[in-house]
Amino acid sequence: MPDQPLTSRGAATYQRILDVATQEFAEHGIAGARVERIVAAARTNKAQLYAYFGSKDGLFDAIFFGSLERIMNVVPIDAGDLADWAVRLYDEYLRRPDLIRLATWARLERRPAGHLVDDPHRLDDGKLQAIAEAQAAGLVRQGDPFDVMALVIAMSMAWSPVSNVYAATAQEPAEVHEQRRALLRESVRRAVSAEQP
Repeated sequence: MPDQPLTSRGAATYQRILDVATQEFAEHGIAGARVERIVAAARTNKAQLYAYFGSKDGLFDAIFFGSLERIMNVVPIDAGDLADWAVRLYDEYLRRPDLIRLATWARLERRPAGHLVDDPHRLDDGKLQAIAEAQAAGLVRQGDPFDVMALVIAMSMAWSPVSNVYAATAQEPAEVHEQRRALLRESVRRAVSAEQP
């Protein structure tokens, strides 16, 4: 957000830019996104965009880091029930496919290896601590908490917009989603449970 407080009109413009740019970046990536399309669709101008975000990269960062915070707040981890967490992630990918696309573009264009974001921007400390505590309580199988988290997230993305097999949409029949949720829940439970089935 800009350093100076925004008027209600400025706040509305700021939000329009974020909304339009989210779709632009999700569809075209960082390199392919065009500031001209963003300002036209947001009914503003380049000077306003740059005043708020500094650059196209600054705009992407605002959206990308906002999406990371959103998924943490909307889908908080429950390390005692990682299977349910995976299902809730699946549902969030259906609601907001743009969020997973943004992460994919960041991976492709910025960070092809290692963590998706630099250490100061990582938001997974709480998740890792929760998993470590569940492991200590005998609920989750032993292993590096980060690897356990990565496994569960990868399983939750099996039908996401970045799947190389099949990308699900919210428009599919409810019973199809229920079948996937049941399979995902049971598969994650079996994969990470400290108790053998």
